Amino acid sequence: MKKIIALALLACATAAPLQAQEIGGHYKVEGTNINGTTYDGDATITLTSETTCEIEWVTGPTTSKGICMRNDDSFAAGYEIGNEVGLIIYKVAADGVMNGLWTIAGNGGNGTETLTPIK
Repeated sequence: MKKIIALALLACATAAPLQAQEIGGHYKVEGTNINGTTYDGDATITLTSETTCEIEWVTGPTTSKGICMRNDDSFAAGYEIGNEVGLIIYKVAADGVMNGLWTIAGNGGNGTETLTPIK
């Protein structure tokens, strides 16, 4: 009986990370700019391999595109917004919600952003 329980726990432990790797899809965006103002919109993540992807954000009149990568519960993207380059790093929760910090090259400080899966 102990072996059966141990095998069941092992199966659950290994199933969760596989499901968590599925990050492709559409997300609701909610964020805070470096100056404290807020924004919202949508993001689309398109998988290009098991660990890499492309991402596009549409927030109001602004569209930005970038490349992204997943490593366990970390998710990072480099992107262009106008003529500027930015970086965002998210922590991926078990429910698929991603909470992140972002910055733009040459600007001091950071903003925050949450991506919530749209199902």
